[in-house]
Amino acid sequence: MLRFSANLSFLYTEHDFLDRFAAARADGFAAVEFHFPYAWDRMALVETQRRESLETVLFNLPAGDWAGGERGIACHPKRIQEFQDGVGLAIEYARPLNCPRLNCLAGLRPPGVSAARARETLIENLRFAAFALKRVGIELLLEPINSRDAPDFLINTTRQALDVMDAVGSDNLRLQYDIYHAQVMEGNLTHTLENNLAQIGHIQLADNPGRHEPGTGEINFPFLLRRLDRLGYDKWIGCEYHPATTTTASLSWIKGLQ
Repeated sequence: MLRFSANLSFLYTEHDFLDRFAAARADGFAAVEFHFPYAWDRMALVETQRRESLETVLFNLPAGDWAGGERGIACHPKRIQEFQDGVGLAIEYARPLNCPRLNCLAGLRPPGVSAARARETLIENLRFAAFALKRVGIELLLEPINSRDAPDFLINTTRQALDVMDAVGSDNLRLQYDIYHAQVMEGNLTHTLENNLAQIGHIQLADNPGRHEPGTGEINFPFLLRRLDRLGYDKWIGCEYHPATTTTASLSWIKGLQ
């Protein structure tokens, strides 16, 4: 049976962040994920998670000035130390939360830096992060982001991500496959999932266009998700979408799968 986690950076945004845990639990979620925990006290997060009997299954490594438009720093040659320090900070949050995986956002290619140089920097940073996380039993993920929503993002497609993963050469690095980003960039969702399932550590979903819940756009989610279930996918699927109305109202698609 497929398992879905609530992405608290997208869902229940009418609540303060810590109150979103209870809202997710009230709607039947057993797990949550989010972009970044670093603005909150670690133990407050742990206590909130424990109180609501939820698992935290994913969050991102520090990604620079998110509010200022940065989307990761892993490809920035001049910010390697900042990236490495961020890995350490992420571990400090992940361990007490028992979070089993962290996602790396490659980032926008810096002005004046060639694509080849940015890619080399990303590979070296991923090697560092994969090794550091493996030592504490945490898996590292790499996520392609579509170039329509994030122009100049370094890694846009599944193939680009897999090629970088091959260059890193770590058994502690997996693909984060976001169905929304993949549909925008390449389509062919079922074929890609079937051929690369062993390398996928986490899946996220939203429909296209609009990045709303399944059933609001062009993707045949009943077919796709049932196929994933038949393939034996047993990891989490993150609900990373903007609800078309309210979060609770947007969850009817999950009941339709049962």
